[in-house]
Amino acid sequence: MRYLCLVCFDGSIIDTLPPGEWDKIVRDSQDYDRELMERGHFIAAEALMSPDTATTVRMRQGKMTATDGPFAELKEQVAGFILIEAADLNEAMRIGANIPLARIGCVEVRPVM
Repeated sequence: MRYLCLVCFDGSIIDTLPPGEWDKIVRDSQDYDRELMERGHFIAAEALMSPDTATTVRMRQGKMTATDGPFAELKEQVAGFILIEAADLNEAMRIGANIPLARIGCVEVRPVM
């Protein structure tokens, strides 16, 4: 079954990390993607630009409106995703928990319909 792991964190925390820690998280993330590929769990992954580059669109009564920024006013914003293959939710949660950005943020694990 496929699961989407939404990776979320507060981008302002990057400046508070010890020197080199952010670079280590980035390297660990790339290594983890390769590990998931080798184990047959990896389908796709992408990092997203900063939330201030987002535009939220809505369609109401046939008219589109656009608002700058993400819809949700949250401290932790979606930073990227990993689409995985896992036997069940428990395996998907274990995979999601090991995503390096989970160390400074969170990972929402959701089955794909």
